[in-house]
Amino acid sequence: MAEVNLNRLAIFVTLVRAGSFTAAAEQLGTTKAMVSQHLARLEDELGVQLLVRSTRRMSLTDAGERFHEDCVRIVADAEAAIAQVGECRDSPMGVLRVAAAEDHGPSIVAPALAEFARHYPRVRVDLVIGDRLVDLIAERIDLSIRIGWLRDSSLRAAKLAGFRQCLVAAPDYLARHGAPRVPADLAEHAWIALTVLSSPTRWTFTDESGADHSVQARPVASANGTLAAHAFVLAGLGVSVLPDYVVEDDLANGRLVALLPGHELPDGGVYAVYPGKHPPVKVRAFIDLLKQRLGRS
Repeated sequence: MAEVNLNRLAIFVTLVRAGSFTAAAEQLGTTKAMVSQHLARLEDELGVQLLVRSTRRMSLTDAGERFHEDCVRIVADAEAAIAQVGECRDSPMGVLRVAAAEDHGPSIVAPALAEFARHYPRVRVDLVIGDRLVDLIAERIDLSIRIGWLRDSSLRAAKLAGFRQCLVAAPDYLARHGAPRVPADLAEHAWIALTVLSSPTRWTFTDESGADHSVQARPVASANGTLAAHAFVLAGLGVSVLPDYVVEDDLANGRLVALLPGHELPDGGVYAVYPGKHPPVKVRAFIDLLKQRLGRS
């Protein structure tokens, strides 16, 4: 069986259905001689005669009858499998597994996945929350939502939105330690370091004239997640840089205070990262949905 050309099974089914070599050749878009050649090679590969041919008609042998029944089923299964793959290509289905960090997974990604699942009922969504950098291929993750700045990798990425970095502290901390007036003052303040960053204690601010001011902060506490660092800052333990989507409500309600007006940090990005050059339709559709939702926020 390893030597049988399976393409000839479909030719054999077409020949029997058409009833003649001429009609089969027309349906297959080839010549009568080529159909006859494929049949002869199939019979040689199988070691049995499938058809009895005369100048006026052809008929199946006993072996040909049994083999034809199996071939019809095999060809039908193959056509169904191809059609199903086509559906996967054209319409989202299956499992969509998304990884996201703790600070934006529940608040940003989960509502988007819920909307996606309602819109595409043939998709089952799976959200993986955690601040570590996941291996998309090894852990079978369809895409990861990453915040900040992307590291060089073989993965593909689509930018979904941007965010501002905010230097903040709690009013209680500022009452005890005062507010920094220039970036250099931060060296004397207690710093909450976010260890998932590539440089959690060194920051460069840009003033209104475009001049850069770098400072090395002194950490009194560290956390490997944005929400934990946020909790430290709210408790008045120190100063830190947090994303605007995490602190905007605190700034509006006075629970946190924005520091160093007139000095800015580089904006960060929200990215959808996925393996492979051509993502499946379910991944493309979810990226489009996220872009729409983040564009409205």
